[in-house]
Amino acid sequence: MAAATCGCRPWGSLLGLLGLVSAAAAVWDLTSLRCNFGSFCECDFRPDFQGLECDLAQHLAGQHLARALVVKALKTFVQDPAPTKPLVLSLHGWTGTGKSFVSSLLAHYLFRGGLRSPHVHHFSPLIHFPHPSQMERYKKDLKSWVQGNLTACSRSLFLFDEMDKLAPGLIEVLRPFLGSSWVVYGTNYRKAIFIFISNTGGEQINQVVLEAWRSRRDREEIRLQELEPVISQAVLDNPHHGFWRSGIMEEHLLDALVPFLPLQRHHVRHCVLNELAQLGLEPRDDVVQAVLDSTTFFPEEEQLFSSNGCKTVASRIAFFL
Repeated sequence: MAAATCGCRPWGSLLGLLGLVSAAAAVWDLTSLRCNFGSFCECDFRPDFQGLECDLAQHLAGQHLARALVVKALKTFVQDPAPTKPLVLSLHGWTGTGKSFVSSLLAHYLFRGGLRSPHVHHFSPLIHFPHPSQMERYKKDLKSWVQGNLTACSRSLFLFDEMDKLAPGLIEVLRPFLGSSWVVYGTNYRKAIFIFISNTGGEQINQVVLEAWRSRRDREEIRLQELEPVISQAVLDNPHHGFWRSGIMEEHLLDALVPFLPLQRHHVRHCVLNELAQLGLEPRDDVVQAVLDSTTFFPEEEQLFSSNGCKTVASRIAFFL
């Protein structure tokens, strides 16, 4: 496999990797998984930036901005022996563009146990916070969970999926942990990493990329400065987003808004070839074409962007093999 040429760690299919995200979320429990005391669990933080960069370059299609921004932010943060605040990233973009995949890679290349590490914590609104009537209990539990686990291991990773489905107000309990204070609740939390993921801003990002295409600009010429304001406004305007009317936004506690661009036909082709390679199969033009033909593209006139990115590539390949 090509991954061996630059030292990427070997693993199974990308679909299997993303499946671990759901599996990790499903077993999260406030009473059974907590590492309350350092003597009971050892931090397994073992960053491998070479492997991360290699995997992103080979398997993350069409995301020059996200790839560069995430790697730079992580390197700067991890190499600082005494950061003044945690690293807080918010990933935004259309479905299937690689947000969950990138978060999975971060766990894989930062922690020896990957998504199964006791210091990687994945939260999903539908699994962990499903009942609006129990919001006050969720707030108390979430605060206690984060505080307890940072006491056990300051190098912890917290992933919050589907922020656009998270009840506003819940995430505010994290605000004291995200700022630049030295100690909160007696816990050193400045080496933690918080990742927030949502589709909010995806339509606005798509529009910027579409306008660039219509102007015959290379998508690689699109700059972060063009996307940050529209993403930020989309979050502020969305009453269903976890950051709506949030002090986290008002106090600028997010270190970066990471945009994921919509995927075009050649990017989907790249995903298909990657998945075939992960399955140990040779490239097959008939399978590639069948997947592309079964994929819906938009807008209606240009037929430019995949409606679900690369999200269903693995299942479509299985159908056409």
